[in-house]
Amino acid sequence: MREQYRTTELSAEDLAPEPIGQFTRWFKETAASPAVHEPNAMVVSTATPDGRPSSRTVLLKHYDRSGFVFFTNYGSRKGTEIAANPYVSLLFPWHPLARQVVVTGRAEHIGRDETAAYFRTRPYGSQLGAWASRQSSVIGSREELLARYADLAARHPEGTRVPVPPEWGGIRVVPDAVEFWQGHENRLHDRLRYVREGGPGGETWRVERLAP
Repeated sequence: MREQYRTTELSAEDLAPEPIGQFTRWFKETAASPAVHEPNAMVVSTATPDGRPSSRTVLLKHYDRSGFVFFTNYGSRKGTEIAANPYVSLLFPWHPLARQVVVTGRAEHIGRDETAAYFRTRPYGSQLGAWASRQSSVIGSREELLARYADLAARHPEGTRVPVPPEWGGIRVVPDAVEFWQGHENRLHDRLRYVREGGPGGETWRVERLAP
C-alpha cells in the first residue's frame, strides 16, 4: 500500500520563531479539519532505564511554552517508566493532512493544584474511572472493574465532590526538540526540526532540515 502526498512546501522561512507558535498554527488547522478525528490524540513513547520502549495513545490536554500536558495514573506503565527514565517522545499522527509532529523532551509532574483544577472539569464518570482503574495492573475480569466502579458510584453519588486520586495527575513534557513533518510526492518529504539551545531553560531555538 502506497500513497502519493500532494501538499504545499514547508520552508524554514514560513515557520514561527519558536516551536509552540508553529504547533499552534498546525493544531488550529488540524482541529478545523473534519478529516481528523481527535486532533489532540498523540502517541506517548516511554522507555525503561535499560531501553525497553512502550507506546500508547493519550489525549493532549494543554500546551504552552513550558510544554505539553497529559494526565495519567502515576502507577501505570508509562507513569513508572517516566519516574525511572524521564525522556519521552510524543507523536501527533495527522495522516489525513499528510502531517505529523514529533516532540522529544523530558517529562515532569505538574503541581497538584493544576491537577485538581483539571480533574474538576472531567465528566463525573471519568472522575470515578480514575479511581476505579488501577491502570496497567492485571485484573481478573471486566466484571471486577465494573464492580469497583459501582462501589465508587455508591460512595460518591453524582452531584457530590469526587476527590482527586493521590496517584493520578498531570505530566508535562518539556521539549528539547520538535519536528514538523509534511508529506510530499516521491517521498521527498519536508522535515524541519526545532532544537533547543542553552539547556532545558533555554529559549533559543535553531531550525534544521532533515533528509526524508
